[in-house]
Amino acid sequence: VQLVESGGGSVQAGGSLRLSCTYSGYDDSTYCMGWFRQAPGEEREGVAATDSDGITSYADAVKGRLTISVDSAENILFLQMNALKPEDTAMYYCAADLWIGSSGHALGTLAMDYWGKGTLVPVSI
Repeated sequence: VQLVESGGGSVQAGGSLRLSCTYSGYDDSTYCMGWFRQAPGEEREGVAATDSDGITSYADAVKGRLTISVDSAENILFLQMNALKPEDTAMYYCAADLWIGSSGHALGTLAMDYWGKGTLVPVSI
């Protein structure tokens, strides 16, 4: 299993960015996938997740601004980020797990089986 994030980069507050996570080695129809982030000096936290039923879950801090989606034909997990704030500054990671059944559960746990190496998103004022 491999997950490789891309699309990070500097952006001004109020701007938009789309992160991509290209994955391989598993059947996404049976996996739960999500985006997590870790700000400097902070613990890693769940941002958005989607499960095999297509149900999505979001952290309260990003609802209405970030959208998770999957292109199963191309094996890419996306995170569309709009109206970015300085507090969104973090390293963003994608992750996948076969055994976590729901996106809500995935959002609240760091026990995902597979992780990418991350992509940095600095948001400036």
